[in-house]
Amino acid sequence: MFPSTLAVPIVFLVIFIYVLRAAMSRRKQPPCPPGPPRWPIIGNLHMLGTLPHRSLQSLAKLYGPIMSMQLGNVPAIVVSSSQAAELFLKTHDAVFANRPKLEAAEYTYGAESVAFAEYGAYWRNVRKVCTTHLLSASKVESFAQLRKEEVGAMVKSLKKAAEAREVVDLSEKVGELLQDMACKMILGRNKDHRFDLKGILLETMSISGAFNLADYVPWLGVFDLQGLTQRSKKIHKALDKMLNAMIDEHQVAPTEQGHFKDFIATLLSLMDQPNHPDNEQANIIDRSSIKGIVFDMIIGSSETSANVIEWALSELLRHPRVMAKLQNELENVVGINNMVKEIDLSKLSYLDMVVKESLRLYPVVPLLAPRECMEDVMIEGYLINRRSRIIINAWAMGRDPKVWSDNAEVFYPERFINSNIDFKGQDFQLIPFGSGRRGCPGIVMGLAIVKFVLAQFVHCFNWELPYGIVDQELDMNEKFGLSIPRARHLLAIPTYRLVHETLMN
Repeated sequence: MFPSTLAVPIVFLVIFIYVLRAAMSRRKQPPCPPGPPRWPIIGNLHMLGTLPHRSLQSLAKLYGPIMSMQLGNVPAIVVSSSQAAELFLKTHDAVFANRPKLEAAEYTYGAESVAFAEYGAYWRNVRKVCTTHLLSASKVESFAQLRKEEVGAMVKSLKKAAEAREVVDLSEKVGELLQDMACKMILGRNKDHRFDLKGILLETMSISGAFNLADYVPWLGVFDLQGLTQRSKKIHKALDKMLNAMIDEHQVAPTEQGHFKDFIATLLSLMDQPNHPDNEQANIIDRSSIKGIVFDMIIGSSETSANVIEWALSELLRHPRVMAKLQNELENVVGINNMVKEIDLSKLSYLDMVVKESLRLYPVVPLLAPRECMEDVMIEGYLINRRSRIIINAWAMGRDPKVWSDNAEVFYPERFINSNIDFKGQDFQLIPFGSGRRGCPGIVMGLAIVKFVLAQFVHCFNWELPYGIVDQELDMNEKFGLSIPRARHLLAIPTYRLVHETLMN
């Protein structure tokens, strides 16, 4: 043993060497992207606020389009420009193809879904199944008659409201319409009123988009300071009961229940069947998988599309000039005596511009679904460490004045005249559906629904705001979640405008 007189100097020497080596090690490492100062334990979580897409946009103006943050224990990289997004989602797409494990996803079968499953053989298999059996262009086309019937029924309902000069809750009506469509396309049946599907969808979107402390500071999870764990458990119970009932009915008596070969029936036929020649267990779809996939498809084909339509109608009500121009195009292409048919949509160029402009300002998922870095990688001279959380701020990118000029905050569809910019993931100025391997596979279905419903509502009715509200006074505030619905429901008074009653047969 050392004499006591030497113990203290030796301890200080060891500490000095440790600190020196750590400092030298840090000096040798490439720099991380710039970012705001961090607090102990929570890092930068306190800076996210109630509308993180807006808070992160403001921070990016100070620290740049590739910004580092510390969210509790989790290092995060926030991407806020189209050039930076291309590096992460195209150039290095394979490195950032994974999804982080989130508490909300575990409770809502997200880990078994297409959207939140970890990158690998299972995810590739379920994505292929969904694309082949539900989301392909031919499958989407096969549901055209179903969409026609559902939209026709809604137009009849709105026509009665128009005759009575009633104020219509458009948020409610659009949500109901798309939920009914989703149930018939995916479940092969009408919405089951034993279950509060709308409530389940809204709550799932809310908790899935929240920045849950338990995901970033695990030891705080036991306290459930935000109440998100309790809400997640409650929604899991309701969701599990609903999905089990749907699957059981298909297994017990599909013919007697009047089911055709719908998506659940297809998944059941694939259940427990190995699909990988080298690993029989890798790609097996089981009952939990079916729950995750089905619920993922219901959300994607109803709630997110409903938000896009809702925001588009809101902006059209605020901009009568745009509404009139779109109605004029519809009159010229479709005719004032006819309802819109899906075959008309390809001829409606101004409708395309209106939808693009709506998606630019109100992307389907404002921060896209988070990604996780799978290995250390250098981007633009910065070190992105393995397991860093990657947050793509599509909302900020759609409002970047460097791309969209000084009127980036203005709803102006004409900006897309003579523009080749598309929203399918190749033009990074506009990626409301994401891009790369983890881009949304349901673009074809989503656009078919959004364009058809929006065109029909605008063509069949004139709309005015109630209670003497002036166009520009319409409340356009949003709520944050996985998507960004309106903070307040959209209310309007319809007037039927077709010359003859030509409702769909």
